Amino acid sequence: MAGGKMKKDKQKGPRAPSNHYQGGVTFHKSKGQHILKNPLLVDAIVQKAGIKPTDTILEIGPGTGNLTKKLLEAGKMVIAVELDPRMVLELQRRFQGTRFSSRLKVIQGDVLKTDLPYFDICVANIPYQISSPLTFKLLFHQPAFRCAIIMFQREFAMRLVAQPGDNLYCRLSVNTQFYARVSHLLKVGKNNFRPPPKVDSSVVRIEPRKPRPEVNHKEWDGFIRICFIRKNKTLGSIFKQKNVLSLLEKNYKTLQALQGSQNVSLSGNDDMEIARLGNESMEMDDGMDDDMDMECDEAEGEGEVSEFKNKVISVLKEGKFEEQRASKLSQESFLTLLSMFNKAGIHFS
Repeated sequence: MAGGKMKKDKQKGPRAPSNHYQGGVTFHKSKGQHILKNPLLVDAIVQKAGIKPTDTILEIGPGTGNLTKKLLEAGKMVIAVELDPRMVLELQRRFQGTRFSSRLKVIQGDVLKTDLPYFDICVANIPYQISSPLTFKLLFHQPAFRCAIIMFQREFAMRLVAQPGDNLYCRLSVNTQFYARVSHLLKVGKNNFRPPPKVDSSVVRIEPRKPRPEVNHKEWDGFIRICFIRKNKTLGSIFKQKNVLSLLEKNYKTLQALQGSQNVSLSGNDDMEIARLGNESMEMDDGMDDDMDMECDEAEGEGEVSEFKNKVISVLKEGKFEEQRASKLSQESFLTLLSMFNKAGIHFS
């Protein structure tokens, strides 16, 4: 056309696929498959792990083996647990015929359902949806390992390391730090992954406490769960709630009856059928259910209920916990209060 410019038809090539590839393997975001592609970060993770030449390393979610190769170079043996059979084949193909082939064992399966073998160190880049159950599976693994270096979604990682008074301090913080020393190592931007996730990540170091705390973990979990029903309310108001008092009184009467008739030990019996508040286990605690909706009416009436309520409140007053809030209490304070309740015959599991 005169006085104008001819528009050239653009040749449209094939549309780029939404998934990403490495070694001919497609990564699926829906399955939480995000492969760390930055070699400097891979090196940093291996260095932070403090791997010894004699170490057996458990790698969870090895993908196509970028981190696996570095772990094999640093340690004695790598046991890789991978759910995706395509990734398993890629791992085996990648190291077949190399000097590492005899030092790599690949287990295909769901890590949450797999009996884990002995290992010294765990290194994991996991789908974020299994963060909480995997963390507690590792914390209760026996024999205890030296440390775990795990990539988590950043907010979850910050919950793990949160301290009393922090906005993210929650049941997850208390439970994890009760069984392990937890430290934040690295912040990892989402562009370090292929394909990039929607959020940033963090690398956390978890070192199980040795020896493990000598506390019935069901009792501890039941107690912490009640304290964090509404973490910013006073403990006095929480322990005056009808449903809380009803639960504790039921446990109290059941345990007294058992103790009277069978001389049952209250502190060490994990098999007793005792009422618990809520149906979730500690292993599934992700810290997101703080301030859950609960019945907040205080208990009323005369007789045994009022007597038991007075018993509970007297424990709180004795330890000066009535006006305290779970969001600001330390591990030592929680342990002190639990011990006081137990001495008064009040149990949580």
